[in-house]
Amino acid sequence: MKKAGILNRHLAGALAELGHGDGVLVCDVGMPVPSGPRVVDLAFRSGVPSFAEVLDGLLDELVVEGATAAAEVRDANAEAAALLDGHFPGLELVPHARLKELSAGARLVVRTGEARPYANVLLRCGVFF
Repeated sequence: MKKAGILNRHLAGALAELGHGDGVLVCDVGMPVPSGPRVVDLAFRSGVPSFAEVLDGLLDELVVEGATAAAEVRDANAEAAALLDGHFPGLELVPHARLKELSAGARLVVRTGEARPYANVLLRCGVFF
């Protein structure tokens, strides 16, 4: 039994299958989940778990070489925008409609319980060497 890190067996297993260049969409409860990618739905109640909690946990275990978010986050959700800017200095911003299109190519979708708008980011996996 694992004693640290991500304990959810579905999420831990999905992360172990990711490779260089794979996309991981971390999203709020309102983001449309595309058909195709594997989905690990962590949403329990409104706000639980939060976007920040899930993103921080994922970043402890993943190598990320790039990130894309909706430009609308800047005006609609200052807290999420600050979190994303803090983690990803080279954050790419696109219109929300474009983020939804890009998310269809993700390998994994991790749905949080976040109930504030535009708390979504598409991560691009890197390599540790």
